[in-house]
Amino acid sequence: QVQLVESGGGTVQPGGSLRLSCVTSGFDLSVNWLSWVRQAPGQGPEWVSSIGPDGSATFYADSVQDRFTISRDMFKNTLYLQMDNLKPEDTGLYYCARTTPRVRPARSPGQGTQVTVSS
Repeated sequence: QVQLVESGGGTVQPGGSLRLSCVTSGFDLSVNWLSWVRQAPGQGPEWVSSIGPDGSATFYADSVQDRFTISRDMFKNTLYLQMDNLKPEDTGLYYCARTTPRVRPARSPGQGTQVTVSS
């Protein structure tokens, strides 16, 4: 059974940092693309970042380029998103998915971790 469980969200001031984690199970990370997607209140999903099966290829949305870093730990079956210099427009519910770059999958009920950037 495929499972993706996110954590690490919170409330931070503009300019702050957070590190999100996504613990995975039920599939092989070495042959799957993994992505982070976010959804702001009242809006549709927005693709944020993706990492390729071998971990060497990474892609970012223009809005987070040079501020966010995606990575993964094969031994821990965990995907990460380091978020620096956070802005209010980064506020949203962040979730991970087994998708290729720029895909915007719908969020499953109960999935995701909330990030709020506010002064």
